[in-house]
Amino acid sequence: MATLGKKYRAAAAKVDAARAYAATEAVELVKQTSYTKFDATVDVAVRLGVDPRHADQVVRGTVVLPHGTGKAVRVLVVAQGERVKEAEEAGADFVGLEYLQKLKDGWLECDVIVATPDVMGQLGALGRVLGPRGLMPNPKAGTVTMDVGRAVREIKAGKIEFRVDKTGNVHVPIGKVSFSPEQLRENLAAFLETIVKAKPSAAKGTYIRSATLSSTMGPGIPLDMAGYR
Repeated sequence: MATLGKKYRAAAAKVDAARAYAATEAVELVKQTSYTKFDATVDVAVRLGVDPRHADQVVRGTVVLPHGTGKAVRVLVVAQGERVKEAEEAGADFVGLEYLQKLKDGWLECDVIVATPDVMGQLGALGRVLGPRGLMPNPKAGTVTMDVGRAVREIKAGKIEFRVDKTGNVHVPIGKVSFSPEQLRENLAAFLETIVKAKPSAAKGTYIRSATLSSTMGPGIPLDMAGYR
């Protein structure tokens, strides 16, 4: 069994695990309990009362965080014609059909792929490579679209995709420890409000069972979800 480090134990001692913290307190505490030398990522994990084995209870969606994630996102746009210029002007890092071959050859130096519907047939052949890495474009996530300019701008502005895992949890980054408490609180609120709106009609009982805020390597801070249930 792994032994918890001294820094972690000191940070964890500041958190009352039996208490649910209001968002304002939680974001202050997550900053105080971060002890890494780098700018740690702040994550939120939400446990949902759904059964992901049933298609009508799968929770997924997107949200544009007001202050972004603090991470520079590399966007690839697979398109042709005038959509190429549109994507370039919107700030895409990589653009063009030539990346289809590069992807086939193993190139994966991007974080998000946006594609127009007419090229999805070719991208579909790469499902085994892109799917497990979360890179396959999807209409529900807004990454299969003719409006590639808008898609790129939203992603660059802080748009993130979320999907419930097989255990009923949703886990996403909402910023960095260097963010102000207000920025973290507003990003957290935007995400939680989106999760509430994404509740499947087939979900029964308590939808949001619990939520925890944490920084990279830091202790979990239980969130008071009374206002979201």
